[in-house]
Amino acid sequence: MAKAEQSVLERSAETIPEMMQAAVYHGVNDIRLETVPVPEIGPGEILLRVHTCGICGTDLKKIATGSHSAPRIFGHETSGVVAAVGGNVKKIRPGDRLMVFHHIPCGKCYYCRHKTFAQCETYKKVGCTAGFEPAGGGFAEYVRVMDWIVEQGTVRIPDGVSYEQACFVEPVNTCWKGIEALRLQPDETVLVIGQGPIGIILAVLAQRTGAKVITSDLYPARLTISRRFGLGNVIDASSTDVTREVRKQTEGRGADVVILAVGGNGLIRPAMDATRPGGRVLLFAQTARGEATIDPAAVCVDEKTLLGSYSASVELQEHSARFVMDREMDLAGLISHRFPLASSVEALNLAAHPQPDSMKIVIQPGSSWEGCRA
Repeated sequence: MAKAEQSVLERSAETIPEMMQAAVYHGVNDIRLETVPVPEIGPGEILLRVHTCGICGTDLKKIATGSHSAPRIFGHETSGVVAAVGGNVKKIRPGDRLMVFHHIPCGKCYYCRHKTFAQCETYKKVGCTAGFEPAGGGFAEYVRVMDWIVEQGTVRIPDGVSYEQACFVEPVNTCWKGIEALRLQPDETVLVIGQGPIGIILAVLAQRTGAKVITSDLYPARLTISRRFGLGNVIDASSTDVTREVRKQTEGRGADVVILAVGGNGLIRPAMDATRPGGRVLLFAQTARGEATIDPAAVCVDEKTLLGSYSASVELQEHSARFVMDREMDLAGLISHRFPLASSVEALNLAAHPQPDSMKIVIQPGSSWEGCRA
């Protein structure tokens, strides 16, 4: 161990245990709360003590489908405090409050040069782990953050901004990337299908462009929450034909843009039906591979464009961080349920089976900290 690294780790060693709790994935719908070693860090790396980690739909799909090898520790919407730093880490110190991205691209490859960062091989490498194969690690007490993430993928949390608010930087970035891909115009009408937390963030960002935004959801309770975020034009999909109502509001044309913020492929065809000829459809939640039914003539004859957007963009990192840290949106207000790490299996089960009153669900290994909302 390098001398500089050793001195830093020694200063923090008395506060860092050898073992910790973590929610460990063992296969299809098999998550177990276990005691595992606290990950060791090397030169250029940091150890983050997790305060809050949001549960993301992509992790839920990995758990439900068994798409990844086991064991792993998922969780990537992570905020916390630096517990220790390795040698050669110059700009981060123990005690710093951070959120961390788990993917950062190389910036040099073919895909990076074409700004398709999520397809970069370096980007696909996960740079945060609580042990086992790197998978984010936020569903644990401590996370090892690797050197390339330390250099480019950490965001400081300003004083007065909560860990809960800060954990939304990564999901906001992903939503912003999708909105940017649509190139919205102020006179356009946008339908956002699904008003879970991601759907609400997408709708708020779309509305910021000046576009007219319509939201829909099967749960009236979620539309009530949408209204609290300034999204007043809502359609209760449990009692109203969404396509018919959208056409009624657009002189019979359909929406210029439809954003599908609901997982599953069954709504792709209805989303395209609600789109005007020449309009665009953004698939945002279709992260599980499979087959779907579409009308090919809607793409060819009606000239509708089907778009996809996945994961975050490094080019939007500063913008998304500023949006979150300046509290342009009360993102912590989207949190409906907070679970300690000891109840992480229950938290993941609720997130996988959302209820009318459930929105963003977070796991908080640091929920017992004094002043945990600060």
